[in-house]
Amino acid sequence: MKRQRIIFLILTACFTFSLSAQNIDINTLKTINRWDVHGLSRGLSASGVILPVGIPTAMGLYALIKKDQPMLKDAIYIGTSVIEAVGITYAAKHIIGRDRPFVKYPDKIHAYGAPDADSPSFPSGHTAAAFSLATSLSITYPKWYVIAPSAVWACGVGFARMNQGVHYPSDVVAGGARGGGGGVSLM
Repeated sequence: MKRQRIIFLILTACFTFSLSAQNIDINTLKTINRWDVHGLSRGLSASGVILPVGIPTAMGLYALIKKDQPMLKDAIYIGTSVIEAVGITYAAKHIIGRDRPFVKYPDKIHAYGAPDADSPSFPSGHTAAAFSLATSLSITYPKWYVIAPSAVWACGVGFARMNQGVHYPSDVVAGGARGGGGGVSLM
């Protein structure tokens, strides 16, 4: 009987925490979604796809042209880091299947430049790609002038996805963790 009470208390605490966490998630998102920086967010969001593909590709092409084997190795590491992070993130999205915030809360969240409503929300693929690129660049070139702008940009991509109303803060945190972890795990 004592064991059942303990299990009941643990389940109650977990359920209560999950309700509270959901409220924090949506309330934070409502605030960020109202900030009128949607043009900036559109650009940052687009860069979350373009730069993670473009930078390692450009590095690889330059390395091939110049026959620079160390740079080619760096380009492959950075590119595979991004591919791994994005692949795992998109698999998780479809396994978890969380609705986008503008779909779940159409009365509270406005979508600015939103993707297909059928596309799952958790975790954020743009943020995973951005953090994977930022992390792998920072590991490859550990200079403050690489690390600082990379980190600020990756955080900006995550912010943009929330400002556009397409991701919850928890989606962005999970995407950032997946992306950063992808950059570190392949090292």
